Amino acid sequence: MSESKKHIDSALKINKGIDQPDSINKNAVKKFRLAKKKSIKLSEFCNGIRSGNRMILSKAITLVESSLPEHQKLAQQIIENCLPYAGNSIRIGITGVPGVGKSTFIEALGMYLINLQKKVAVLAIDPSSQRSKGSILGDKTRMEELAANESAFIRPSASAGSLGGVARKTKETITLCEAAGYDTIFVETVGVGQSETAVHSMVDFFLLLMLPGAGDELQGIKRGIMEMADVIVINKADGDNLSKAKLARSQYKNVLHLFQSNESGWSPVVESCSALSKVGIKKIWNVITEYRKLTKYNGYFQKNRQNQAVQIMISTINQKLKDNFYFNEEIKKLIPAFEKKLLSDKISPYVAAQKLLEIYFKKIGIK
Repeated sequence: MSESKKHIDSALKINKGIDQPDSINKNAVKKFRLAKKKSIKLSEFCNGIRSGNRMILSKAITLVESSLPEHQKLAQQIIENCLPYAGNSIRIGITGVPGVGKSTFIEALGMYLINLQKKVAVLAIDPSSQRSKGSILGDKTRMEELAANESAFIRPSASAGSLGGVARKTKETITLCEAAGYDTIFVETVGVGQSETAVHSMVDFFLLLMLPGAGDELQGIKRGIMEMADVIVINKADGDNLSKAKLARSQYKNVLHLFQSNESGWSPVVESCSALSKVGIKKIWNVITEYRKLTKYNGYFQKNRQNQAVQIMISTINQKLKDNFYFNEEIKKLIPAFEKKLLSDKISPYVAAQKLLEIYFKKIGIK
């Protein structure tokens, strides 16, 4: 028997089999590319947002957050078209120390409001890494019930190291959410720090969440943040924490008496709740409702929003000037050279800054 015949009849012979499919679905890629090429028109954005289309709303917010000039141009057109339909909401800032239960609290209050036939939007500012500019953006995973509800919209946004930018973009996102019919907007910050000032400048009502056992916390929390609060809520007031929560409430009430009266005419209050068991949530919403009623009656509500609009305009101008300076091609080339001179003590920081500004002003034609 020939060698070739032996090979064919061998038990080790490998049959040809069927052709393996491509690792990439070409039809899916084609559909994706077509969808990407198909741009949404301005009118489609505006109509989609006004009809409550969450996918269109998300895409519009992505344009607002983008730094690309063409995206910014379209985003501003969308915002201008949505402005007449915005403003009909209560904007609530929520902050608190890490681990206080902000997400659980927002979900409990949000679901309570949805049961009252309200529409809730949650805008969460996540701090970005200064190194990678990355962010966890995990709020949707922590608010599963709220995220799945058709009457709720959750949008986490990375701060990317620029709180001024976040203030502007979040304010514009609020406008889009209001135009989409969301009548209650929560703006959540992570931790107690600098971001609270930015959030306070864009909301109507500021809520500070605290844990039971106030002693050390009263020392650790910044006075400025407590002064911004319209209500202090002691969360996790359940089980063994009930007596601690009662003591904390009494201590915070005493502290609030030391602060000056607010321009709003509202006297900050202290409440307690258990977001996990949903106890005390109704009481807190009643406080927010009373605040809104009072400030609408005495005119502070509208006055505050007008002041916020002016401040955001000023901060936007400052941010634009800063961006224009650092994006200037000549300045970008010169900065490393000036940094080397600084490190070798050949020039002071103030003189370096002055020289760079002089070069920049000369470049744009300002004497």
